[in-house]
Amino acid sequence: MTDLRLTPIAASLPSTVPFVGPEAQERARNAAFDARLGANESVFGPSPSVAEAMAQTDIWKYGDPENHALRRALAVHHRISPDNVMVGEGIDGLLGYIARLFVGPGDHVVTSLGAYPTFNYHVSGYGGTLHTVPYNDDQEDPAALFAKAAETQAKLVYLANPDNPMGTWHDGETLTKALDDLPLGTLLVLDEAYIDCAPAGTAPNIDADDPRVIRMRTFSKAYGMAGARVGYAIGAGPLIDAFNKVRNHFGMNRAAQAGALAALKDQAYLAQVVDHIAVARTQINEIAHSNGLKPLPSATNFVTIDCGRDGTFAKAVLDGLIARGIFVRMPFAAPQNRCIRVSCGTHADLDAFAAAFPLALADANGG
Repeated sequence: MTDLRLTPIAASLPSTVPFVGPEAQERARNAAFDARLGANESVFGPSPSVAEAMAQTDIWKYGDPENHALRRALAVHHRISPDNVMVGEGIDGLLGYIARLFVGPGDHVVTSLGAYPTFNYHVSGYGGTLHTVPYNDDQEDPAALFAKAAETQAKLVYLANPDNPMGTWHDGETLTKALDDLPLGTLLVLDEAYIDCAPAGTAPNIDADDPRVIRMRTFSKAYGMAGARVGYAIGAGPLIDAFNKVRNHFGMNRAAQAGALAALKDQAYLAQVVDHIAVARTQINEIAHSNGLKPLPSATNFVTIDCGRDGTFAKAVLDGLIARGIFVRMPFAAPQNRCIRVSCGTHADLDAFAAAFPLALADANGG
């Protein structure tokens, strides 16, 4: 069959993925990485109770299509109604659903230039028009985002707090005040994937029934369950119910649901992981300073290091690290692409990074 009869939108898109995974890079180099510090997974892993709960799951059964137990537990945790909670296949899956609900050909969407690319990928997949604004001092700029939304009559604005890929953040009060300037009819998609790693007061005080905002959270980061793909959205009841029009009702597998329930119950373990992350951030900062470079302040489980020059130089540093078995990533848009991004790891992981980093810098400087 030579004519696949794709939709015009699908036919116009390149066959690509938002990220090249570490596994693909390992296959290309025919060797495993010594330190996996690029995908912002939690090398500290989930609570031991998670593995036990997942192992005891009757995996021959489909997962509960309503995610009833997990939604109720999340509602109790956040002191909201289960009607304000939607569970999905990671934040990526939920972003896909929100794009499907709101975005069609000719619809306008606003994001930051260089922000999390998977959101852009979904918007393009439904024919939306993306508008971008630059970062302001390596931080997302709510005022500029909302002004662009007003200018373009955008349906959606995407903002991550704390931010990926920069690790910077706004305090909750700043975002709450900024909402006064969100245009009527525009929905703020607030990605809070790293909120569990952030200082107190980072999460804005927004009522779950506020129709202007949908908040995205995940078990992939501090909870250590990236491979299970469990995310959830918090939003007004009618918006949450709209997900039922388009979502994959059997998208959440039974083991992932059980694991997320167990993880949520073990808040003491989560606190331990957050402490490990803080120690690792300090170690990465020290490595950056010891090489004469500036680490950006971070409220996430990674640190972004300013390599001091441009994207070509930073890419050379990244390539030097990859060649030495250290998997890291970098922002893809200027001027943030002058940086590399290093996930928090164990002492052994970061010792390996510390050994390879000056050599990669020397290579990038011409040996």
